[in-house]
Amino acid sequence: MTGVRVGVDALARRLGLRKPQATFHAAGYLRHNQRRQEHLATLGLPLAGRSILEVGAGIGDHTGFFLDRGCRVMVTDGRPANVTVLAREFGPGSAKLLDLDRPDASFDERFEVVYCYGTLYHLSRPGEAIAYLGARCKNMMLVETCVSVGDTEAMNPEKEQARNPSQAVSSLGCRPTRPWVRNRLLEHFPHVYATTTQPWHEEFPLDWSQEAPPGRLTRAVFVASREPLSVPTLTDGLPQVQSRGEAGAPRSDPRLT
Repeated sequence: MTGVRVGVDALARRLGLRKPQATFHAAGYLRHNQRRQEHLATLGLPLAGRSILEVGAGIGDHTGFFLDRGCRVMVTDGRPANVTVLAREFGPGSAKLLDLDRPDASFDERFEVVYCYGTLYHLSRPGEAIAYLGARCKNMMLVETCVSVGDTEAMNPEKEQARNPSQAVSSLGCRPTRPWVRNRLLEHFPHVYATTTQPWHEEFPLDWSQEAPPGRLTRAVFVASREPLSVPTLTDGLPQVQSRGEAGAPRSDPRLT
C-alpha cells in the first residue's frame, strides 16, 4: 500500500500535478460530496444491486454509495494518477482509465446505470461524451453538473487548470445551460427528468430566475432513463423553482439561504 501511494505522489510531482488526495479530501470538497449523495439517496431510484459505470470518479469518494447497496461498479477516471488510487482501493479489475474527451471505443461493456456526477462540465466535447455513455447504458444515466443560468441552448466553453486533478484533463471544460444538457440527453434516452428538489448546498439554486452571486458555481441534477420513472422526486420539464426537501437534511447552514 505504502509503495503504491509513494508512486502516485512521485508521478504527480513529476507531471507538475497536485496530489489527488490533497484536492479531493479538502473540507469543502468532502462536504459537497456528502450533500450530493444525501440528495441522491432521497430520489427513490432503483439503484440497489445494479451494475454501475462511474465516470470521472477522481479517487473514488462516491463509489462506496453503490458498493454499500450491493452494486457491481466499474470505476473510471481520465487521469492515470487518479486511476492508480482507484485500482488500489477497489482492485485493478474494477478501475479503468477513461478520458471522455478521447474515449476508448473498444470499451463496449454495457451497464444498468451510468453515474456521471461532477464530470460533464470538465469536458470539451460533452455532447460526444453523452452519446458515448448513452451507448453503454442499459437503464439509467445519472448526471450532476455545473450549468449556466439560461433558457436557451448554449454549451459555453470554459478554460480550466489541467494540473488540478479535479479539473479538465484537456484544460477546456464547459458550463452548459440546463436546456442544452436536457436536449442532449433526449437524443439518446426517451425519458429525461430534472429533480424537484436540490441538494442542501449553496451551489444548487432553488430559483432559476436569479443569477448566482459572483464566483459561485451553479449546479443541477438530471436523470435519463430507458423506461418511464414514476417517482415524485422527478419532473419531466425544467422547473424554475425547486426545494431542498426535508429527507436527509443536514444541520442548518447559513450558506443555504
